[in-house]
Order: sequence, then structure tokens, then C-alpha cells
Amino acid sequence: MQRLGAQARHRHLSLRAPCVATLLCLIAAQVVAATAGAFSITDDTGQPVALTRPAARIVALAPGATALLFAAGAGDRIVATIEYADEPDAARRLPRIGDVQAIDLERLVALRPDVVVVTEGITSPLVIERVRGLHLSVYATRYSRLDDIAPSVARLGRLADTADVAEAAAARLAGTLAALRRQYAGRGPLEVLYQVWNRPIYSIGGPHIVTDALATCGAHNAFADQRVAAPALGIEAVIARNPDVIVVSAPRAVASAWVEEWRKFPRLAATANDRLYVFDDPRLDRMGPAAIEATANLCRILDAAR
Repeated sequence: MQRLGAQARHRHLSLRAPCVATLLCLIAAQVVAATAGAFSITDDTGQPVALTRPAARIVALAPGATALLFAAGAGDRIVATIEYADEPDAARRLPRIGDVQAIDLERLVALRPDVVVVTEGITSPLVIERVRGLHLSVYATRYSRLDDIAPSVARLGRLADTADVAEAAAARLAGTLAALRRQYAGRGPLEVLYQVWNRPIYSIGGPHIVTDALATCGAHNAFADQRVAAPALGIEAVIARNPDVIVVSAPRAVASAWVEEWRKFPRLAATANDRLYVFDDPRLDRMGPAAIEATANLCRILDAAR
């Protein structure tokens, strides 16, 4: 599971010896010594980001952030990204310097980025701390609702001086989402377990964008009261909530095997009514602008359960 399984990998480059870290800091300080705040913008978290000019060299440390930059017309300004950043297709050709849990700090400094774009809740806090420690400018994207995507694209356009493209893209995204909400307004409610891993079972909690996607489809996340993005669940908790529908989000072959395991619990409403569905569109979990299209696919699956 790339969303959780990557957490144990590639940690060595984030935990360098102090002497190496000091050298990197000195080099990075030289790179940004001229920064005097001549150009300033506020990121998605409300924090000001001071640059000497609009960003011409960007490193994106989250798949969704990479996709958002492309949507904002700033794809040609990205000089590196990380693993799993494959939206749109052009992103696949970008150099990789790590993943959401750890990056190659030496390569990052050598790229001389004007700004490093991260995603709150996706990019490792340790990675963000290390990047800030190198005196590099950090711009954070943040979204827990689908409505946050369009404004994020517009802000990135201002960051990269591509506002005309970004604002047009933001307007299209907002319009598509509004139409989707209208289409599924008034649908009969469904309690949904959205499963993202097995043994232990991982679902999604209230802060995750999938909770909003389910609401857009006229459904309710059975574990929306969990205040973490990906709560671990025991089978007893699932039985107690007795969801109407179980949606398994994983590559199809894997998800199909997990679906079969739910058939061992025939008293569950979802199992008894054969409302066990595979959802293999990773764009929703990666939280780029294509999450809105992925939500439309999720809505079509849930409509089959009504």
C-alpha cells in the first residue's frame, strides 16, 4: 500500500550525520542568501512565503502537489518530484529525489529550487523540517475537502506567475465539482466503510478528503468520527457499525481478494446485500485535481448500491 507502506523506506537520507547536514545548510544558505522578500505569497495554510521573484524552479514533494502545479500551468517549472507523482502523464518524465517519507537532501540543494512545494498531511513532517532547516522556501498545499482544490490551483498560479492559466483551470474544476454535487444531491443515505488496507484494516477518518467525496455522492463515511486520516480498525468495530456498503480502494487484484474476505461475515449488511465494491482509481487518494473526476467514478459505484 503506497499510502502507508512507504513509511518504512528510504529514511537514511533524512537522517544524515551532523557534519553533512551542516555542510548542506551552508550550501543552501548561499543559494537563498539573496532572498529579501521582494515577492511574497500566502500558501494554503495561511503562512507567508517570501521569494525574490515568482518561482521559476520548483521541487514538488507530493504527488498531489505535482498534479496541482501542472493544472496551474506550472509544469515546466518543476525541476524534480517524488515517487508516485504520475499525474498528468508529463509528470512521469520528471526526476525523482525520494518519496513522501524521505528525500535526497544533497540532490535537493543541488537543484537550487526557488521554492519547495509540500502537502500537509502527505509529505512527512520530518522531511518538511529538514527542508526548512536548509533555509529553503517551503510552500504548503492543504486540502481536506474537494472544494479546497480549485483555490489551491489558483494560488499556485500566483506562486509561479501563471495566474491566467491557473484561474481558468480553477474555474473549470469548481464548475465540475458544483455540477457533481447537484447531480447527487438528495440521494438516499448510505453508510460506507471505505477500506484502504487489510490486516490490520485501515479505513479513512473525518479529516480525509475521501469523507467529503462520499458526502458528495450522497453517502456517509461510517468512521467519519475518527479524527485521524487513516484509522486502524478491528473487525469488531466494523461489525458494530454494520455499514450498508464496503468500498475497497486498492489495485483490482488485491481489492478483489479483500472483498472475498468480507464474505466470511454474512451478517454484515454490506455482505448480506452483496454491496461489496472494488474502487481502483488511485487519483482520489493522491489528492490532485483529478480527485474530482475520481469522485464521479466513486459516485457511480455507490449509485449501484441504491
